[in-house]
Amino acid sequence: MKKKYFVTGIDTDSGKTIVSAIIMETLKADYWKPVQAGEPTDSDFIRNIHKHATIHPEGIMLHHPMSPHASADLENRKISMNDLKLPKTDNNLIIEGAGGIMVPVNDNELIVDVAKKFDLEVILVSRNYLGSINHTLLSIDYLKRNNFNIKGIVFNGEPNPSSEEYILKHSGLKCLFKIGQLSIIDTKTIEEIATTIKL
Repeated sequence: MKKKYFVTGIDTDSGKTIVSAIIMETLKADYWKPVQAGEPTDSDFIRNIHKHATIHPEGIMLHHPMSPHASADLENRKISMNDLKLPKTDNNLIIEGAGGIMVPVNDNELIVDVAKKFDLEVILVSRNYLGSINHTLLSIDYLKRNNFNIKGIVFNGEPNPSSEEYILKHSGLKCLFKIGQLSIIDTKTIEEIATTIKL
């Protein structure tokens, strides 16, 4: 059975794309961005890291770097989950969200609803900063209350063992892996991290 994971985060800058790149390397997976707002795109970043991977075209492409619903309004567009079709592939597939879990796609749908639509396991990326415990636990609470299937959590950035331990204890989630503060983000770095994890 091929694996399909939805990578989302507690905020816009949590590190979803880096985590997606690492998991892609671990699983030798394809990549898909269902909703992209602004350029350069996350697919462009992935393409630079994984030059030989299959990167599927964005499901919905918007031009303004803001939440999808706001960008769509500026373009006089109406977008919906019904516009999205899961790419056809025989490979593992990493699907990256936009912003945090509750970023609006339109008046009624959130970006995390992509995971519900396609029955995907969710990988939540948490970045250590003042307030991240609150943001992480609130994100997890929403996912649990709405019956999302959560694979686990990834901690990104400067380590904070106390915060990480608190989050894991009170959420009951598994830590899939941790990423330290990266000074260089390139193919070699991604490959080195990927060799240390199992999914």
